[in-house]
Amino acid sequence: MSSKEVGLWPSSSYTPITLSGSPFPFASSPLKMAATFATPSTVVALVGSTSSLNVPRASGGRFTCFERNWLRTDFNVIGFGLIGWIAPSSIPAIDGKSLTGLFFESIGAELAHFPTPPALTSQFWLWLVTWHLGLFICLTFGQIGFKGRTEDYF
Repeated sequence: MSSKEVGLWPSSSYTPITLSGSPFPFASSPLKMAATFATPSTVVALVGSTSSLNVPRASGGRFTCFERNWLRTDFNVIGFGLIGWIAPSSIPAIDGKSLTGLFFESIGAELAHFPTPPALTSQFWLWLVTWHLGLFICLTFGQIGFKGRTEDYF
């Protein structure tokens, strides 16, 4: 018999069986278990792992927290979100210049001395973070709104 199987037990007394396969004696291991035999005719097959994550035929043998297509990407959201951010960020509201214009100007200024990276005091970093933060907020709200509408949340 292998170490993972126990056949008919010869006595009806309580007998604990512990299988330990952990190289760390103080760590809790999924291989440690105890079996109790009520009658001599009880047959117990012990499995190597008692983890509930190893359920056979559940998601192809793998445990997943989310459904496979959890993001449910849609090109409408990306297109409308990008247009929805470029349009307001192109309004000349910062000293007669737009946020998109200032960001692209700073890209050009930094590419003029290409091998040298932008300085930490450069305005490029402010425009980069501000422009992308607005874009990601617009895309996030677009995803929530578009999918909420198509899945009848509101």
